[in-house]
Amino acid sequence: MNLSDQLSITAKNYPSKTAYVFQDEETSYMELESSVKKFASQLEKLGYQKGDHVALIVGNSPYYIAGLYGALRLGLVVIPINPLYTPHEMSYILNNGDVKAVITMDILLDKFVAIDDQLPKVNHYISCESGAEVDLDNHTLSSKMKSFTVMVQGGSVDYVGPNINEDDAAIILYTSGTTGKPKGAILSHHNLYSNARDVADYLTITREDRVVAALPMFHVFCLTVSLNAPLINGGTVLIMPTFSPSEVFRMTKDHHATVFAGVPTMYNYLLQSAKENKDSFSGIRLCISGGASMPVSLLKDFEQAFDVNISEGYGLSEASPVTCFNPLDRPRKPGSIGRSIIHVENKVVDERGDEVEIGEVGELIVQGPNVMQGYYNFPEETSVALRDGWLYTGDMAQMDDEGYFYIVDRKKDLILVGGYNVYPREVEEVLYSHPNVMEVAVVGVPDPELGEAVRSFVVVSDPTITEEILADFCKEQLVKYKIPTQIEFLDELPKNTTGKILRRSLRDKVTN
Repeated sequence: MNLSDQLSITAKNYPSKTAYVFQDEETSYMELESSVKKFASQLEKLGYQKGDHVALIVGNSPYYIAGLYGALRLGLVVIPINPLYTPHEMSYILNNGDVKAVITMDILLDKFVAIDDQLPKVNHYISCESGAEVDLDNHTLSSKMKSFTVMVQGGSVDYVGPNINEDDAAIILYTSGTTGKPKGAILSHHNLYSNARDVADYLTITREDRVVAALPMFHVFCLTVSLNAPLINGGTVLIMPTFSPSEVFRMTKDHHATVFAGVPTMYNYLLQSAKENKDSFSGIRLCISGGASMPVSLLKDFEQAFDVNISEGYGLSEASPVTCFNPLDRPRKPGSIGRSIIHVENKVVDERGDEVEIGEVGELIVQGPNVMQGYYNFPEETSVALRDGWLYTGDMAQMDDEGYFYIVDRKKDLILVGGYNVYPREVEEVLYSHPNVMEVAVVGVPDPELGEAVRSFVVVSDPTITEEILADFCKEQLVKYKIPTQIEFLDELPKNTTGKILRRSLRDKVTN
């Protein structure tokens, strides 16, 4: 079984059931299934075949759902990309991922003008209408352009796709690595289906649930928990184009939402408006938190203010992503990421790979049907991450005597900005490309709203270089949340005897 086949079954069994709500308009499962078939048939008509790679660079919308499931129906491999990325960031992923077609919004097409000649494998840009006035007829890329809407209108509702094997690649999720180059985690149809199924079972998400999709759909947290999990059981997805506390409260009340999933930053914003909006959350039976550790004080204050339980979990792109959640059938433990979900095993090991004693700290490793096949075009990194059937997460954790896990420390240098991963090396590489930057080190510092913020320390050759100049330089190549919020100039960076920059010393300098 796979996600696309399950959608067909649900549409057959419950054709009039609402699959999703967008801008207060409801779309049934049969209508969604029809769009999926039509889009898949037109992709095939353009010459795309099972195994080809397509990028999905679309915000939260019906385009994302029909585009994703339509491509999967044909057996294509989908590469979701953050629409806010700069052309510089996108071009690397599109080339490394061997992308042949890009599904994107019409208002984003100008981003590809400057890099189109750097993308020799891209044959088509499939444009989704945003409602803005965009002159597509005279666009520079018009010769490669196709309209998503026109494709669906001209597609066939009788389309039957190729046979899909459960081990066939379905999605490649690019996640930043310690080398500064993002790596694509290859997730099979079975990886995605099993995790959506097991998350839905563990959290008892059923056909009666209406799940708010406020997280970005290109992010694996939303992809599995807020999109695939409810769709796999015939639930309804309440699509939010962007996160807005006032819109969350309106949507949960007007559309009778039952489940909300978000990162701690979102809960913090919602809590600030708790008094006047408490009744809007009266129908919510469960809140889900992930992406970063939630402060215990925030968790308790939110639960008390809205009279709802928050189940905190843990996951990573390489595991589709969920491996742990706090169970719903017993008191959850604040500060814990919970217990292993169904069919997934977590354990804590030492440097030799041997399981440590209860309560001791070691590396968290994962095994299950949700674990990726490897990194696309990165065989060495794959061999490091996947060993003896286990995924080594790089996160330090401990387990108590009831099987609850606790994250003690994150991957060595990872910075979590509002739930988004930022690796220092990627930011450092951009700063190093400035002609006047001699040395640079980037660390994460505490931030009351976002959890962490990016801070950089630089050594420059020209004393006239200012923080504003370097920040503007970063804006040209990095998405907003990766740009340093502070840049400090030093005469030299602290190093050990081998010349390695000591990030911990810099981090201590800020936090002490």
